[in-house]
Amino acid sequence: MHLLVRMSVPLAAAVLTAAFAVQAKVAKPRGDLSPRDRARVEKVTRPATDFTEAERFERMQAGAATTTKSLNADIFSHPSANLEFDGQERFLLGNGLFRKDWVSAPSSTQASDGLGPLFNARACQSCHIKDGRGHAPAKAGDPATSLLVRLSVPPTQEQEKAILAGYLSSVGEPTYGGQMQDFAAAGLPGEGHVRIDYEDVLVRLSGGETVHLRKPMLSIENLGYGPLQPDAMLSARVAPQMIGLGLLEAVDEGDVLAREDPDDADGDGISGRARWVRDEAGEWKLGRFGWKGNAASIKQQSADAFSHDMGLSTPLAPDHWGECTEAQTACRAMPHGAQPRLGEQEVPGDLLDLVTFYSQNLAVPVRRDIEDPAVLAGKKAFYEAGCAGCHTPKYVTRRDAAVPALAFQLIWPYTDLLLHDMGDGLADNRPEGTATGREWRTPPLWGIGLAKTVNGEATFLHDGRARTLLEAILWHGGEAEAAREKVVEMEKAERDNLIRFLESL
Repeated sequence: MHLLVRMSVPLAAAVLTAAFAVQAKVAKPRGDLSPRDRARVEKVTRPATDFTEAERFERMQAGAATTTKSLNADIFSHPSANLEFDGQERFLLGNGLFRKDWVSAPSSTQASDGLGPLFNARACQSCHIKDGRGHAPAKAGDPATSLLVRLSVPPTQEQEKAILAGYLSSVGEPTYGGQMQDFAAAGLPGEGHVRIDYEDVLVRLSGGETVHLRKPMLSIENLGYGPLQPDAMLSARVAPQMIGLGLLEAVDEGDVLAREDPDDADGDGISGRARWVRDEAGEWKLGRFGWKGNAASIKQQSADAFSHDMGLSTPLAPDHWGECTEAQTACRAMPHGAQPRLGEQEVPGDLLDLVTFYSQNLAVPVRRDIEDPAVLAGKKAFYEAGCAGCHTPKYVTRRDAAVPALAFQLIWPYTDLLLHDMGDGLADNRPEGTATGREWRTPPLWGIGLAKTVNGEATFLHDGRARTLLEAILWHGGEAEAAREKVVEMEKAERDNLIRFLESL
């Protein structure tokens, strides 16, 4: 459990006023740029208007950090191309920890001790397959590897105050907590098995083409600790790809806020809004990471994953028993893996820092075929359909970014990092923090064309329901409904070009 979550509800309620003040934060001019720099950044980040040729620097979609290594299954596993030697050394050490298989306590391999007692995976790499995205089960009954299920119940009035104050993201199910762990240490039952069945949804496109979508229906079998609370809310999540995270962390907050339009004042039907969360120091920050913008930093996101996915303690989430709830007494009686000679936590701060650095510097691959007429036509279709309204093409990162290699780079992530109502079809009806059950953070698109090169089973959207990029588009609703309809109404050739553009990212 996160340290901040343990703060008392009365204290959380006392800061409500400050919370609302932060959520009203508006964009400010960038303090890291000189007037000359600011003019350059404004010029280079203007939306494209000419689609007859590629834009300058478009090929290097992560700036100087872009990797130009060979396109194969390892393409998401290379470091930022401009890392200095000592940075490359830290990256390799972090890589080792990211791939490391942890074991249950007590173990003779003390530096790897402490897995669980409840867990979803033994290693980070188990879900982020080769640093790429995970996948949903192909059919009912298949194992849900690289996919997990979040749990929560409706909050009380006092808990709702704590959520608004940023000290609680959601209220875990009383017995099972905030996440369903399907594995456990020897002698302890797992919490249950995730099952996903699919219902066929037929979509007819212009020109007579048809697409069969699969609508997932989530259930939990073989519950190990009794029934779930009747009003428990469940949400399936596949592991996202890891590339470019440090560059997203280096995007200026004001550049994101400038695109906020919570009341749709401009009447374009798109009303993205920022999610504000407490960072590891307890300060309000923009929620940039996670499917619902639940983390402000990569370090925070990494600590949450160690705790929830593998049951490992870190300085930010110091409970050695991870997601074991107070109701799971046998779980909390199990030994843990903290070794005094190695530090107070199972994953001490220096190791968490190495994994954070590794995650910050997984490089984005170079664009392909950017001058191909079909790709250029697809880019034009992308803009004309309105996709760029949420998938913001480009930014220039801050000059004072924490990692020098990631500073002041022109990047092309295709995300606004904001929450959007994506309609009934994608709704999980499970609020998280101030994100509603219909809202999702716009995911970045860079590298999406190589998802299946890295993991042939990779699937798309938060629960992996989409097997292809076209399926992913056709699930868009809510604020993206108008863009989806334009794609449906396109001539097949134009739609194919749109997909070719996405595949070039």
